[in-house]
Amino acid sequence: MKRKQKRFLQMTLLFTVALIFLPNVGLWSLYKDKHLVKSAEPGEQQTFPLGLGDGQFYSWTDGLRRKDWHDYESIQKEAMRSGKGEHGKPYPLTEEDHDDSAYRENGFNIFVSNNIALERSLPDIRHANCKHKMYLERLPNTSIIIPFHNEGWTSLLRTIHSIINRTPGSLIAEIILVDDFSEREHLKDKLEEYMARFSKVRIVRTKKREGLIRTRLLGASMARGEVLTFLDSHCEVNVNWLPPLLNQIALNHKTIVCPMIDVIDHNHFGYEAQAGDAMRGAFDWEMYYKRIPIPPELQRADPSDPFESPVMAGGLFAVNRKWFWELGGYDPGLEIWGGEQYEISFKVWMCGGEMFDVPCSRVGHIYRKYVPYKVPSGTSLARIRNVAANLCVDSKHGATGTELRLDICVKDGSERTWSHEQLFTFGWREDIRPGEPLHTRKFCFDAISHNSPVTLYDCHGMKGNQLWGYRKDRTLFHPVSNSCMDCNPAEKKIFMARCDPLSETQQWIFEHINMTVLEKFNQHANS
Repeated sequence: MKRKQKRFLQMTLLFTVALIFLPNVGLWSLYKDKHLVKSAEPGEQQTFPLGLGDGQFYSWTDGLRRKDWHDYESIQKEAMRSGKGEHGKPYPLTEEDHDDSAYRENGFNIFVSNNIALERSLPDIRHANCKHKMYLERLPNTSIIIPFHNEGWTSLLRTIHSIINRTPGSLIAEIILVDDFSEREHLKDKLEEYMARFSKVRIVRTKKREGLIRTRLLGASMARGEVLTFLDSHCEVNVNWLPPLLNQIALNHKTIVCPMIDVIDHNHFGYEAQAGDAMRGAFDWEMYYKRIPIPPELQRADPSDPFESPVMAGGLFAVNRKWFWELGGYDPGLEIWGGEQYEISFKVWMCGGEMFDVPCSRVGHIYRKYVPYKVPSGTSLARIRNVAANLCVDSKHGATGTELRLDICVKDGSERTWSHEQLFTFGWREDIRPGEPLHTRKFCFDAISHNSPVTLYDCHGMKGNQLWGYRKDRTLFHPVSNSCMDCNPAEKKIFMARCDPLSETQQWIFEHINMTVLEKFNQHANS
């Protein structure tokens, strides 16, 4: 009798355990239906409790299987690394290391780049929920397209090493390096030899300087992957960066997704997040890109979930390859970055697509101190030199109301040229701005009236006092005051005066002139 009671108790205990814990049975099944097998809304991922991120597969009631894509072995190895710059820490610089020559060729400190490991570790700064998220078991593969022009050796290699080390190999169809007619020797045979060690890396080269957009288009036209992922040539991808991007596209192929773009300091290469993840892309009336906070009522309950954004940043994103071409790709007439993100963003919304920023995907990017290369079409007007004085207009990049002055024309490659104090751009708003097209300042040449000094004032894009034209007699004409820009060489002052075509002090020579741009200015100046 006691033996029967003991067996009965054993069977009861086993039945109770099965009722509670076995899959698809009893209480565990109810928990799973509520917490794990809940149908995901489009664009949402499920958060798993601690202990489930073990590489196994889990099923949702939507019929899709998901898994943990983290490479825990790689994560553990990186955690053990030590050395200068490891874990994204700033490289310790001495006063001698701040030599401006380190920036001359790349716009960032190549000395530091050369002295930190190509496979350095990065801090995992994702939201805690990202560490337990599951993504679809079957994700599309991708062609990673990286355009470059005269990129630094170690910064380019670090980009490739970070991708290979932190990306599941099955998701990479290929890595396409697109060389936009680089001149530096290390980017020729030496690069070919180095990349031969990576079976999925191939190099494509343009036959002439094309600019960023057409270079991207070339890479996209040669891609074989299901998804196109565009990155810059001075990036470092972070842990598990790719699955969250591909997951959104797998759920809806009419989707463009962007990672959170972290900042790699151009001086010491410290790695840190941009201010605020709960911010989405936008632009002002002058078409300047900016990030603005998401109102609290529109924020997701889980801050690690992807969220929609009206406009993407443009440089780093993933898109279904076939849909990219259905959208028409990029307009090949675009020369440089700064407008292509609006073109793609507008196409997405007009064609019934979606655009997401994905907090669980993070990519570090070096924001250069300045852009070291020339724009292909020469829209940058390098210097404005006065004929009589043989001096150049110098902006000093002062605050609003700063008067323009004449100064000795600096030579190419000198420190002050790097600061763009004597670089000026004629913009589509028909104003003149300090800086070249990639980094124009938001100050414009401004003149109130005849005899007034020429000052820098906040650009308003409404023409008026900031409307200029460059006439055939080499005078800078100001239609509002019906006068021309003049100067006093002795005092190095610049002011407005009645136009005198015979006066050399009113004649200004522009270098690297783009006649297409100037002809539009001349419509006002010569009318």
